Order: sequence, then C-alpha cells, then structure tokens
Amino acid sequence: MSDRVLRGTRLGAVSYESDRHTEFAPRLQATYDCPEGHATVMPFAAEADVPPRWECRVCGAIALLRDGEQPEAKPTKHVRTHWDMLLERRSVAELEEVLAERLAVLHEYQGRVKAAAKSESRGKKSA
Repeated sequence: MSDRVLRGTRLGAVSYESDRHTEFAPRLQATYDCPEGHATVMPFAAEADVPPRWECRVCGAIALLRDGEQPEAKPTKHVRTHWDMLLERRSVAELEEVLAERLAVLHEYQGRVKAAAKSESRGKKSA
C-alpha cells in the first residue's frame, strides 16, 4: 500500500506544505533611482542595513537610494606623474646638469658619425 502513495509525483519538485499559519519576517521596500531615470525596488528585512547604492536592473548603472543619505565621496589620491617622481629624486638644477651632460654625449656621437660619413664619402670619390 505504501508503494502506491507516491506514484505519479515528483519527489523534491513539489512541496505539499502550505503557507497557512506562518508569519513572515517584517520587510521594507527600498527604492533606488539611477541616473538614466529607472527605478529599482528591492525588499529588505526590517532590521537589515539598507545599502546606499544598488546596481540598476535595467541599465546596470549605479543607482542611489531614494530619500536616503548620499554616500560620502571617497578621497581621491593625487596621481603621481613621471615628472613628480623625478622631482622627488633630483632638483631642477641637477636635472639641467644631467641634460647638459647627455646632450654633450649625443653631440659628440653625432660629430663622430658625421666625420665617419665624410671620410667614407671622400674615400669613395678618390677611388
């Protein structure tokens, strides 16, 4: 007899319990507005901390809580450029001195290249 009781039913797929005589936890509705004009309503437990931001269901932008406190802007860190890091290591006078040294080396190298090119061209003319 007990074999026939579950015939034709799917175990685990259907619950035979009812919601009668059950009390649900108190809830509140939080509404979030995104910059594109969409509104997202999310249910939260009454004792839960409601986040000030939520992702919009429609466009994915960051939506802010309606009638809530605006979140604090995070302090931004100054972006250090290569020049800033260079000035941490050397003064402007030292940098000018290094530049003059490197330019002298470059000019010397270019002078040798030009002299080699001239001597090579003279060697071809005389041959």
